[in-house]
Amino acid sequence: MLNRPEPAAADRRGPASAEPVVIGHRGASAHRPEHTLLSYEAAIALGADYIEPDLVSAKDGVLVARHENEIGGTTDVAGHPEFAARRTTKTIDGRPVTGWFTEDFTLAELRTLRAEERIPDLRPDNTVFNGLAQIPTFEEVVQLAKEHGVGVYPETKHPTYFDSIGLSLEEPLLEVLSRYGWRGRRDPVFIQSFETANLRELRRRTQLPLIQLISASGAPYDWTAAGDPRTYDTMVTPEGLREVAGYADGIGVDTRRIVPAGPDGRLLAPTTLVDDAHRARLKVHTWTVRNENSQLPVDFRLGDPANPAFPRATGDVMGWLEKLYRLGLDGVFADDPGIARAVRERVL
Repeated sequence: MLNRPEPAAADRRGPASAEPVVIGHRGASAHRPEHTLLSYEAAIALGADYIEPDLVSAKDGVLVARHENEIGGTTDVAGHPEFAARRTTKTIDGRPVTGWFTEDFTLAELRTLRAEERIPDLRPDNTVFNGLAQIPTFEEVVQLAKEHGVGVYPETKHPTYFDSIGLSLEEPLLEVLSRYGWRGRRDPVFIQSFETANLRELRRRTQLPLIQLISASGAPYDWTAAGDPRTYDTMVTPEGLREVAGYADGIGVDTRRIVPAGPDGRLLAPTTLVDDAHRARLKVHTWTVRNENSQLPVDFRLGDPANPAFPRATGDVMGWLEKLYRLGLDGVFADDPGIARAVRERVL
């Protein structure tokens, strides 16, 4: 897929770009099992400006790309009898989780596993790639990005938890990026986190752009663990945004923070969040734009709801993207970066 001329460097949107960037969410997860080199390669071929690896740690401190440290749902680990005894229950961010965890495996052991589609009922076509890809290291993702002239948008997953078991994510993250020459504010990197303490720590250590992730509900786990009663709602007030601007360069927000929905699932008027964040000199990226009807607002679903295929059929994702772009966003996370890029080129 990548044997074609790459776009000129000026065609790829970096952190200082005036046009919204397209972030390949977990690669091109609409087309390939997420967080595999197959998925990242597809995202690049489809025109993503950035590829997004979620990062967790192996037992020996190597960062690998997985949506969660529990890997029972994204690999064939359950079919490996040699690892059966490692199935366990842990408390992750205050919740019990049962399965197999990356921090209990060395990188060499993780390499014996193969990736599988996480949501096969929604994306059955992706299962044709089950068993073909290994779990990639963060370094391999960076190497791929450098080779093809795109940026990386890594997320540190469960940083408080990984700190608690002696496998801090931030130091190896910065070490890999530095080794490949990415250290400055204008380099094509955004580092993101749902927590706040590790972003504040990173701000003291690096000039690379940082993004505070903001969910539609709940609170940063480091706040919860410290007994802080504040929630993500606090962050999206003008005062909260000014506080975020003291340590981050932008926010990555659930689309519902930008265009909320009513009780019937239909969209309401946009909020003022984009303008408020821009006044605080923060970039605004939104997640996640997905193709399937079941993942789109009710207003943009297409087809016969009575048909069994309706939930996984492609809805009017183009119209949803156009609406979001016209609100002045600085970037979108998309499971299908090809559609996100095509709509951007047409609308803007």
